[in-house]
Amino acid sequence: MISIGKYNTLRVAAKNSQGLSLTDGTNEVLLPFIEVTGDIALGDDVEAFVYLNKDGSTVATLKNVLATADDFALLKVVDVNDDGAYLDLGIDKDVFVPRREQKRPMELGESYVVFVYLDDMSNRLLASSKVDQFVEYENYDFEEGDSVELLIVDKSDLGYNAIINNEFIGLLYHNEVFTTVEPGLRCKGWIKKIRVEGKIDLTLQPSGFGHILDTKDYILEELKAVGEINLGDKSSPEDIYDRFQVSKSAFKKAIGGLYKERLITVSDHHIKLI
Repeated sequence: MISIGKYNTLRVAAKNSQGLSLTDGTNEVLLPFIEVTGDIALGDDVEAFVYLNKDGSTVATLKNVLATADDFALLKVVDVNDDGAYLDLGIDKDVFVPRREQKRPMELGESYVVFVYLDDMSNRLLASSKVDQFVEYENYDFEEGDSVELLIVDKSDLGYNAIINNEFIGLLYHNEVFTTVEPGLRCKGWIKKIRVEGKIDLTLQPSGFGHILDTKDYILEELKAVGEINLGDKSSPEDIYDRFQVSKSAFKKAIGGLYKERLITVSDHHIKLI
């Protein structure tokens, strides 16, 4: 069965006046000539994105779309009216966000993280910026300390909400973010804590003893190269992160270990190789 709103592996079955007919062996869909790129022959298999165009016909494209059904993505508003907003999908057909599905009123030219889904009634792609309605809140497939892929959604009073592995949602606290973070950023993160009520705390840095060992080795190599570094116990978290991309807590544990091994001297704003 051909899936609308998704990429499908389809075979070129025929050629007609409008384009190429693609099939999954049972159903067919048109790839208009304007969408044909490169040399495609009868019998070739292609990866085609299938959607309903403006007149309601099912068509295919070989273009790279910015989001498929069941994806979270950062998309730009290209039109706004009383009913809702239209977001650019990278193809001739934009995706519609009904006004009721907007977390806050969308503005022309702005970009928002949304969830793209297939409407059961119309078979058309729609989107919603109320992303918390489309995430899972149980049956986590990770544990505390695991690395995950994050998509930053928006900023709140506590920190930054982020989609985890395109399925769950968690929070990066303001006081633990030492680099530039903004909606739409995709980055690696780690599960810091899974709370009893199901909420997930995130961090942009690995935790645990192994991470401290790695940080110790990195700092020691830096000191061997330069002799001394103008960072210490009283340095700001931002300055520490700018230099080593670790939290102040991890930095202090690492230099504390090096100090106990009598490899460095430590002061408020300075460490030096012995």
